[in-house]
Amino acid sequence: MDLNTVTEVCDARTRSTWRPGDAWLGGGTYLFSEPQPHIRRLVDLSRMGWEPLRVTADGALEIAATCTIAELSGSPKPWTAGPLFEQCCRAFLASWKIWNMATVGGNLCNGLPAGPMISLTAALDGVCLLQAQTGALRELPVADFVIGAGVKALLPGELLRSVTLPARALASRTAFRQASLYGLGRSGALVIGALDPVDGTLTITVTASTVRPIQLRFPVPPNAEAVREAVEYAVGPGEYYDDIHGLPAWRRHMTFRFAEEIRRELTEEVGR
Repeated sequence: MDLNTVTEVCDARTRSTWRPGDAWLGGGTYLFSEPQPHIRRLVDLSRMGWEPLRVTADGALEIAATCTIAELSGSPKPWTAGPLFEQCCRAFLASWKIWNMATVGGNLCNGLPAGPMISLTAALDGVCLLQAQTGALRELPVADFVIGAGVKALLPGELLRSVTLPARALASRTAFRQASLYGLGRSGALVIGALDPVDGTLTITVTASTVRPIQLRFPVPPNAEAVREAVEYAVGPGEYYDDIHGLPAWRRHMTFRFAEEIRRELTEEVGR
C-alpha cells in the first residue's frame, strides 16, 4: 500500500514539533496495510536504539515498543508464564515478513480487539510507559490503555515507550484459549488465565471477543457459577465485538466456555 498523502519521513531522534497529520512509524505493518489519508508525516522510531527486551533489577521484563514479534518469540523465557509468550505470538498467524517487522508497541497502539500483544501484556499485568512531547513520563496499565476497538488512552503526540511485565506475574501459572472462525483467521475470542504464585488469586483476562481487555480477579478459587456471573457483569451491553470474524452471540458463547475451561484447569486441576 502506497501512502500517497505522506510528504515527509523524519527521524524520531530529531524531536521535531508534533503536528496534525503526524504518525509514529515502528514496523509499519499496519500503516502500510490500508489507506491512511489523514497521515502527512511519518516519525520513524527504528533508529532509537531501544533494547528490545530487558530484565530489570527486580526481575520484571521490560519490552521496548520497537521490539519485533520475532525478537519476542525467539528470546529465552525462563519464567513459569513463559509458554504464554509463544502462544500469543502464534496467535498472529502472520507471515515471516510480518513477524520480523511488526512490533509489540504497534500491536498495542492499533488497539484492535484481536491484538495478541494486548492479550499477552494485559494478562500479565503489563504497565505501559508513555512519553509526552515534553519528555514527561506516565504509566498506565495495559488493561486501561486500550479503551475501545482501536481506541487508546494516548494524548496527541504521546509515545508508547515500553511495556513492563512484573516478576510476580511472570511467575504465574497460565492457561490459554483461542478461537477463530477460520483455520488461519483472526482471533474471535482469546481468554487467558493466570494463577498468582503468592496468594493464589485467579485472574481471567478476556480479549478479542470484546472491544477492550476485561480482567476478572478472584481472590479465592471460584466455582463455575461465580465465574459465569463475573463475566456476565463485567462485559457491558455492546462490548462484544461485531465484525466479519464473529458475531457477538458467538463471541459471548466462546468467552463463557473458555472462562470456565480456564477456571477448571487452574483451580480444580492445580493439585493433580
